[in-house]
Amino acid sequence: MSPTASAPPAPPVAKTIAGIRSIVKDARAHGARVALAPTMGALHDGHLALVRRARELADLVVVSIFVNPLQFGPNEDFDRYPRTWDADLEALAALTADNTDGGAFSDHAEGAPPRRLVVFAPGVDEMYPDGPTQTRISGGDVAALFEGESRPGHFDGMLTVVAKLLNSVQPDAAMFGQKDAQQAFLVRRMVTDLNLPVAIEAVPTVREADGLALSSRNRYLSDDARREAVTLSAALQEVAAAAPRGAAEALAAGRARAEASAAVKLDYLAIVDPQTFRSVDERYRGPALALIAARVDGTRLIDNATVVLRSAG
Repeated sequence: MSPTASAPPAPPVAKTIAGIRSIVKDARAHGARVALAPTMGALHDGHLALVRRARELADLVVVSIFVNPLQFGPNEDFDRYPRTWDADLEALAALTADNTDGGAFSDHAEGAPPRRLVVFAPGVDEMYPDGPTQTRISGGDVAALFEGESRPGHFDGMLTVVAKLLNSVQPDAAMFGQKDAQQAFLVRRMVTDLNLPVAIEAVPTVREADGLALSSRNRYLSDDARREAVTLSAALQEVAAAAPRGAAEALAAGRARAEASAAVKLDYLAIVDPQTFRSVDERYRGPALALIAARVDGTRLIDNATVVLRSAG
């Protein structure tokens, strides 16, 4: 952009459910497809990858920004969770290029439905006007595993707000990050179990050059902790390299790499069947998902990677 060029305007913002429904209704009246990218703000390139994929699939892209209190435990970082509203709007504005109509994409084909990005940013009182909901979506047994075991109630709170967002926006498709693999699995299962008319897509994890998965919580890391945080992706690489020798050896290799760093406190390392999200045994063959969670200097990080356990041959 030249020094004299003006920055793209911020996209339109709806702060009420009625407001976002009105925008979606108008877009659908013009034949638009709608995609939702749910976020809790503090946007980074991983979030923007969701938005770019949504843009490929739909005419109207809705980016929700809502830090959901239901998915934080009593000793977790709800109050500390980063809130970077101005920077978030600037990042989203950079994805649009029409300086006369905030949120409009420049690649609009003549005769096609208008292509736009809007932000849905409800407050807690808008999403939960009577306080925390009495009705909750239960994630079942899988929601009590891995992240659910470490963060009791987290997935029920997450599924409840995702159900509310899907019902508020009523998109054709919704994007979730593969980094939060258990979340994506549970959202897909909820959509299937409840016959919700929306396609769920997991967008590949975006990483730093050294392999660290992007996360809003990375900003909590000191310089030293940031250098140690790459241990998570390095451990997953060890799991993948040893996977042809079976699950037990793969997990042992990954655990050894994780425990080699004194700054990394391993929470769990597991290999699961992507179809059930349950741990595999030595009889399992084929693609699987390696999961890792650890605290690095007090900051909790998660990551995952696809691995292939030894083939029958």
